[in-house]
Amino acid sequence: MSRWIPCKRREFIRKLRALSFEGPYVGTRHQFMSHKSYRLAIPTNSELSVPQLRFVLREVETILGQKLILENWTNL
Repeated sequence: MSRWIPCKRREFIRKLRALSFEGPYVGTRHQFMSHKSYRLAIPTNSELSVPQLRFVLREVETILGQKLILENWTNL
């Protein structure tokens, strides 16, 4: 059984693009990615910790309207 592991920022952006997000675009304090009319702020860390990754992915789930399970996330 797999478990959540930290994710590099570049890998995180690549996976969001696979989920049909566009960007990243330059914002005032953070870069952001967009999906339809939604904006998702991207942390500037070089690596996202597991709690930070889970927090951002909960927001992604809300934007997409579907659950992201670990197996789907790792296969992106």
